[in-house]
Amino acid sequence: MTDERRMRIGEVAERTGLSLRTIRHYEEVGLVVPSARTKGGFRLYTAADVDRLMVVRRMKPLDFSLEEMRDLLSITDRLSDAGSLAEAERERLRERLDAYRRVADARCETLRARLMAAEDFAATLRGRLAAHD
Repeated sequence: MTDERRMRIGEVAERTGLSLRTIRHYEEVGLVVPSARTKGGFRLYTAADVDRLMVVRRMKPLDFSLEEMRDLLSITDRLSDAGSLAEAERERLRERLDAYRRVADARCETLRARLMAAEDFAATLRGRLAAHD
């Protein structure tokens, strides 16, 4: 057994900014599994579990599906154990990871464009208000 510090779900919620309900939902759909449970049944999480939740949290505003989140986490899990992978498999996983990066970059660019349009609209409204003072 490792000496790694384990956190209860409330502390994980504070660290991630996710609600208890959301964390439980992510557990139900298989995105994160508590590393252990107390004798009383309370979920216990490690820093690695928190890292997984942060990946999911960052994917959510970019409209990645639960299946895509699950796939990306699987890719990163397998790459973390790269020592047991053949070179061809490692390269294939890296290519899949890079495809997710490209999609994330494109979605970020779309969000930047939408934000600029929204800021422009808000400035227009401020200007109209100022004109009627």
